Amino acid sequence: MRYRATVEYDGTDFAGFQLQPNARTVQGELEAALARLAGGERIVVDGAGRTDAGVHAAGQVIGFTYLGGLSGPSIQRAVNAMLPPDVAIRGVRRAPNGFHPRYAARYREYRYTVWNGPRSPLRERHALGVRSPLDIAAMASAGSVFEGRHDFSTFGGTGRSPVRTVYTVRVRREGRLVTIDVGAESFLRGQVRRMVAALLEVGLGTLDTEGLRAALAGPGPALNGAAAPAKGLCLRRVVLGGRPSDDKEDEE
Repeated sequence: MRYRATVEYDGTDFAGFQLQPNARTVQGELEAALARLAGGERIVVDGAGRTDAGVHAAGQVIGFTYLGGLSGPSIQRAVNAMLPPDVAIRGVRRAPNGFHPRYAARYREYRYTVWNGPRSPLRERHALGVRSPLDIAAMASAGSVFEGRHDFSTFGGTGRSPVRTVYTVRVRREGRLVTIDVGAESFLRGQVRRMVAALLEVGLGTLDTEGLRAALAGPGPALNGAAAPAKGLCLRRVVLGGRPSDDKEDEE
């Protein structure tokens, strides 16, 4: 039987979501727990996005095939009892045969968090600390440059196609906490963190909207390939169903 579930993880101590030899990954921990549940037989876990090392998730979606007799809630309880403290699953339920979250996803939303205040070890575990004041209005205005369908070659790693559709870029402040939410069909590898790096330059006054537009259309890596640190990035949610993405790949 095919199942789907939502996964939350603190990516600090992971080498990313996708299975890698000789590295601790989220997929590896999930498959190890499921294998114990299945008596040692490997159960392959498919993810909606291949988050990079250090990137977190509140709403990663996975799919897997389980042949045992446990119900979804029982699978959830058993797997969570075997997982380490920095990863957990919820919402385990039956899925259609052939379900693969990457291909079923029509929308993904990432949030980048910035602590725009004095040094804070606790807050800055999952947020980038920026000491200088940020112009949030300028960042929000510049964010509209990324919205729509564009060739993001200058803001992402290589992919089958560099063209992506970004639906929304929202920049908001609550006290000293600044959040940058980016929603799209799919992303190139490193795309959101490079977009954030550029928006931070706008907030600091070293780049304006027209400069950002020129960087998007430019011939080489924007800002020499600068990317915001992974620790501030979180995959917030994955929306399934409806019209599938034009490009099924998603790496961030």
